[in-house]
Amino acid sequence: MARYGFLGLGIMGSAMAANLVKAGFDVTVWNRTPAKCAPLAELGARVAASPRQVVAACDLTFAMLADPAAAEAVCFGPDGVLEGLTPGKSYVDLSTVAPATAARIGAAVSAAGGRFLEAPVSGSRKPAEEGTLVILAAGDRSLYDEGLPALEKLGKKILYLGAVGNGARMKLVVNMIMGGMMASFCEGLALGRKAGLAHVDILEVLDAGALANPLFRLKGAAIGQGSFAAAFPLKHMQKDLRLALALGDELAQPLPSAAAANEAYKKARQLGLGDEDFAALFKAVAG
Repeated sequence: MARYGFLGLGIMGSAMAANLVKAGFDVTVWNRTPAKCAPLAELGARVAASPRQVVAACDLTFAMLADPAAAEAVCFGPDGVLEGLTPGKSYVDLSTVAPATAARIGAAVSAAGGRFLEAPVSGSRKPAEEGTLVILAAGDRSLYDEGLPALEKLGKKILYLGAVGNGARMKLVVNMIMGGMMASFCEGLALGRKAGLAHVDILEVLDAGALANPLFRLKGAAIGQGSFAAAFPLKHMQKDLRLALALGDELAQPLPSAAAANEAYKKARQLGLGDEDFAALFKAVAG
């Protein structure tokens, strides 16, 4: 029976690792803060003291880390992934990173004789818990094929996008669009509120026409209730917008709306909203 590793047990990673354990997979977990491993251990996961130990003990290791710096530290750092990697082992990085970061990690894994797949996910806490994420995979096709039984416990749709870097590019495009949508949504709600319109009426009108979508429906209700528990932390949305803008610079693609949205999220972080849900942008916009 194949053994699976999972590195990073934040909001997303803990739910994803739990789905693998509940599905009957043999899973070994690690997290920078060891206490976060306890709920997984109670479900039946093994716990290791370092990424190196996880990779050394497992055939295929997943990682779900906060940002490019964390992804590189876990891969290249002391007691990291590369120190446990031997020929034949596989590494799947589910983190949202820059295409260049995915390429560096993939090249290092391949040079050590391993197989690499980047597989950033589209979705937040609830889809992670339900195993209904959209997974944007790119890299080693044989690893994609062999990893499907596990990936299918994590996502409702798994796409193979070709060469390493395409998964990161697709995720940045998707999150750039989502971040811009949320910025416009929050501005519209704030304007409507100051103009004397009822929040529920604005949501009803939006939901009745061409602008109807699950994001506005879900986050509009949360904003109305003043509920901003993080399903997708605002600081991570700002990070993704920053990475998308860097990709735009690299490709000489103007992104004026995304740049403006990024400034709004930066302001929200300055106000101390970074650990709240990205819908907390409303608080920064509404004042």
